[in-house]
Amino acid sequence: MAKSTPTPEPPAAPSLFGAKPAESTDDARPTILTVCTGNICRSPMAEVLLRARLESLGVRVHSAGTHALVDHAMTEPAQALAVESGASPTDAAAHSARYLVEPYLLGADLVLAMAREHRSYAVKMMPSRMRRTFTVREFARLASTLSTDQARAAAEAAGADPKARLAAVLQAVTDQRGLMPADPEEDDVIDPYRRSQEIYAKSAAQLIPALDEVERVVRAALG
Repeated sequence: MAKSTPTPEPPAAPSLFGAKPAESTDDARPTILTVCTGNICRSPMAEVLLRARLESLGVRVHSAGTHALVDHAMTEPAQALAVESGASPTDAAAHSARYLVEPYLLGADLVLAMAREHRSYAVKMMPSRMRRTFTVREFARLASTLSTDQARAAAEAAGADPKARLAAVLQAVTDQRGLMPADPEEDDVIDPYRRSQEIYAKSAAQLIPALDEVERVVRAALG
């Protein structure tokens, strides 16, 4: 009788050795999580730039990667572009990559993925976060349909709690889904890893205007 073929073992989950401990999910501050693949180019650029812009409002910003190069620093070109665009040199130099894990998603009020693949990964990991997970360029496109006054009015209707105010504005942004058709590829920030300085510059040129919209909306909610 022929031998049965053994059932293959499922692939092992990525090791979290060296990853930073998950932050507390009961932090009272509004929290933004940025996500890319390796957590050494796009998402840390977004992280340190948003932190420089929003920390004074009490917003916490952090990042993670779906296939992170754990403990690696942000690449030098990404650091340089981030600092040139207003990030803290200390923050940019201190970055250490880590894996995306559920507690990071659970603690985030807004998840900004750098591309559609990262958004899908995050939503599959935690489906309950679907309505607060966007690619950063998708978020900017949808938010552009809301005036600052409209965003502020949504926040005021939610009361004084910062998380509730931000949630109300994010709901207004979410409600725009399906109303503004766009080429799906326009929702992604190009991956510059191991590519030319020109590609790094193109990636930053896609990312930074999207962060401008994020900042505008969050300031309307919390400012």
